[in-house]
Amino acid sequence: MSDAIMNTYGRPEIAFKQGEGAWLTDESGKRYLDALAGIGVISLGHANPRIAEVISQQATQLLHTSNLYRIPAQEKLAELLTSISGMDNAFFGNSGAEANECAIKISRLHGKQNGIDNPTIIVTDASFHGRTLATLTATGSRKVQAGFEPLVNGFVRAPFNDVGAIRSIAKNNSSIVAVMIEPIQGEGGINVPDENYLKEIRALCDEHEWFLLLDEVQTGNARTGSYFNYQQSGILPDLVTTAKGLGNGMPIGVCLARGKAAKVFKPGNHGSTFGGNPLACCVAAAVVEYIQENKIAERATEVGNRIMDGLRERLSGLNNVVDIRGKGLMIGVQLDSPCTDLVAKAMDKGLLINVATDNTIRLLPPLIISDEEADQIVGIISGLVEEI
Repeated sequence: MSDAIMNTYGRPEIAFKQGEGAWLTDESGKRYLDALAGIGVISLGHANPRIAEVISQQATQLLHTSNLYRIPAQEKLAELLTSISGMDNAFFGNSGAEANECAIKISRLHGKQNGIDNPTIIVTDASFHGRTLATLTATGSRKVQAGFEPLVNGFVRAPFNDVGAIRSIAKNNSSIVAVMIEPIQGEGGINVPDENYLKEIRALCDEHEWFLLLDEVQTGNARTGSYFNYQQSGILPDLVTTAKGLGNGMPIGVCLARGKAAKVFKPGNHGSTFGGNPLACCVAAAVVEYIQENKIAERATEVGNRIMDGLRERLSGLNNVVDIRGKGLMIGVQLDSPCTDLVAKAMDKGLLINVATDNTIRLLPPLIISDEEADQIVGIISGLVEEI
């Protein structure tokens, strides 16, 4: 790797020159089945023809004007997303971390406006919300936080999937303004909560007049079998964020707000120079329309179940497999010991994967993978685990 690049990732030497659908080709011509999709970003596949056409067309017309002026493409995308989500309005940034910063700022400002001097947000263990100072503080990982102290005040932590712990915090802290959670934890190891978890937290937030802030940066955009994961619980959050799959590789993030949360910001409270630019919004609108028209969420459920069923069948007799879990095409295979070495071993076999929390194989393939490609993922992962 070039010394001109900051050493923030332990990258292998491999570099890719071309992609098509669920496949990438490296500089030597070797092909890889991509079961990571740029960490859940390339939901509609590499070099998707429809997305490529939108990028090409818009790049010849207009890339950027700033948010000092109306951006019709941004307005169209906001209308699409609010219609799908049941939310009222949107703020666009360039990443999931920025979307989460926006939601945190809305929650804090609302608390201040209601006389709370130290607005506090409940977050959970093993969560991941980003790498800005506020979002890494909200993140439930000392590895992410280490060395960046002093951290940001105004967060209190509870165990994930434990509503009782949140109730206990409510009894002892009158400064709470919101609960911030991932419906399914991604970086934390594909942790899927109990079926009624979101409903119970929604009820608790209603009882105490807190905002429910859902981080769907990874779970959104049809990844888990519905456009947003919370739609499977029959609830509405006050704030929901998403990014990753929204742009199919084009950097964009959004914070969607509803009710009181949608009315907190006034001009000057928040902003972004690049956020919601014409190019990013045209691409994201095409992604959203493609997902809706082609029933991609339903397909994610179908092929995700195929992968999980296949893995369970192949690995059912192995004592080193702790659990196989997930929703849609957000899948984790937890082993009983660290398995980070499987990333390189899978790459040798032409498969791109990731390992979360040192012991959980994380699969986030494009949502457009075929049954045959899904079976290939099952075969290679099963073989690697059997070798252990």
